[in-house]
Amino acid sequence: MNLVLSLFPGIGLLDHAFECEGFTIVRGPDVLWGGCIKTFHPPAGRFDGIIGGPPCQAFSALKRLNPHAGERFGNLIPEFERCCSEAQPEWFLMEMVPHGPVPQVDGYSVRGAVFNNRWFGEAQERTRRFSFGTRNGRPLLPEIPVFESQDYVQAVTGSARRVPVKLNASGKIKRTYTEDGKRHGPNNGPRMTVGDMLATQGFPYDMLDDCPLTESGKRKAIGNGVPLAMGRAMARAVREAIESTLT
Repeated sequence: MNLVLSLFPGIGLLDHAFECEGFTIVRGPDVLWGGCIKTFHPPAGRFDGIIGGPPCQAFSALKRLNPHAGERFGNLIPEFERCCSEAQPEWFLMEMVPHGPVPQVDGYSVRGAVFNNRWFGEAQERTRRFSFGTRNGRPLLPEIPVFESQDYVQAVTGSARRVPVKLNASGKIKRTYTEDGKRHGPNNGPRMTVGDMLATQGFPYDMLDDCPLTESGKRKAIGNGVPLAMGRAMARAVREAIESTLT
């Protein structure tokens, strides 16, 4: 039950997390490498599971600042749903921004829940919705540590600015201020290196040293990806849910 098709794989950050947990990943087409999901038709009955994160700009909270966000690719969730319907896997897992819709596929019961990367012991603040589809409605129950990290890092995005923040005694975020007394904002800190972005996401600093993408392309791909700790927690939860169904 470990052969998994990855849709919208990007640079494979979620794929890497599942591979770390023993799954074998077959990557589908991605515009990053010249592929087109709309002409892709997976074979039926070959894959145990499907994972993927369709482009989410159209559903991001930042869309209110840029009404044209997401127009280039549009809503590709229906393509994820189509591929799941054609492949007929035992399960599927779709990653999306918190306000993104939950996929609907005939014959599957889908449960969606929002998780924060900090819940898995990491410093980075990053929330994502994971929708888990199975034929019998099994829930996705990732193991979450009792305590969050005492450190705090803002979510890595394509701009990847370092903005100092602190956690006060109540556990709430407290922003710091610049030397001239101005409140730090999301765009006025020094920019992270690509290596620092990867490390914040939980990946090796030099992971993309030989990648042919430009620096801008690497930043965008990293900013769109799932943190390693979060991805591995989801992979373990998927395995436990499927194995509990078989026993």
